[in-house]
Amino acid sequence: MHEEIERMMNDQLNFELYSAYIYYSMANYFEAINLPGAAHWMRSQVLEETGHAAKFAAFINERGGRVKLDKIDAPQVEWDSPLAVFQDAYHHETVVSGRINKILDLALAKSDHAAANFLQWFVAEQVEEEASTDAVVQQLKLIDKSHGGLFMLDRELGSRAVVLPPELTGAGE
Repeated sequence: MHEEIERMMNDQLNFELYSAYIYYSMANYFEAINLPGAAHWMRSQVLEETGHAAKFAAFINERGGRVKLDKIDAPQVEWDSPLAVFQDAYHHETVVSGRINKILDLALAKSDHAAANFLQWFVAEQVEEEASTDAVVQQLKLIDKSHGGLFMLDRELGSRAVVLPPELTGAGE
């Protein structure tokens, strides 16, 4: 694997762990304001992001590279509203998409077809991540200040299925 691609993948692996850290902070914010469904939704995101980091680690290892973990910055812990939390989550997902696209651009420029193929999964995943987060943002905007609407949305968010990625369970090895 090209040295620069390996470096960028390691950076992304660490950014995925940072993403998990952000979502864990968001989950705890929702716990503190008594929205357990939104907290559950965010904890599900923690597992997804950790799974994404594990995918990057597995790929780097499979290609003979070296996984390099780095420090993780402290995330934000307070927000003005549930809407502000999900807006931040949506913005964060757009940043992740941009980062994935830059790695893919480099893989294509270096004719690293294995890396490009691997990254295609993340391109598709980011479309889903942005769409699902934006859907909650749009619902929260519709609800505005309706406490009943927020209660109903919180119940819906709490029904999100938690699926552990194979990279975290050892399945598929």
